[in-house]
Amino acid sequence: MPTNWLRVIQKPRAAILLMLAMLAFSRAGLGQQVSYALLQPGAIEPAPFMKSARPVMPIEAPRHRFWDRENSLLFATSAAFSAGDFLVTRSILQNGGQELNPVTRLFSGSTAGLAANFAGETVGVVGLSYFFHKTGHHKMERLVSVFNIGSSAAAVSFDLAHR
Repeated sequence: MPTNWLRVIQKPRAAILLMLAMLAFSRAGLGQQVSYALLQPGAIEPAPFMKSARPVMPIEAPRHRFWDRENSLLFATSAAFSAGDFLVTRSILQNGGQELNPVTRLFSGSTAGLAANFAGETVGVVGLSYFFHKTGHHKMERLVSVFNIGSSAAAVSFDLAHR
């Protein structure tokens, strides 16, 4: 007759005996024994006090002015591509086309709304770059403009290819 091990294990006495047997025969249980003969008086010393270390100052990135040459070129390029995106989008909308960007579609009802959208995009890029500049993230400061230039260039290229 086969033994149902699950029922044997579910009984409290059997479970305790099974755990004690597993502990007694496991290598981890046998490895926990300490030989007091190995401990010599020289080996039993208090731990030395920790010496306080000087705080390490992080290496700062080279500081630069926000309106330096590189940022000025990036912002001018971003504004130029946004203006190009505005002109191509306006031309497509006047010829019966449809705006594909759902955010810009909200403003595409009038030329003034479309211009405000692209001007706000450029101002947002400059503002986010300034935030990253003030918080010390100088690589991110420049990447915001690069990302905007790339997305505007892709939008202009797509619009010109699908006229």
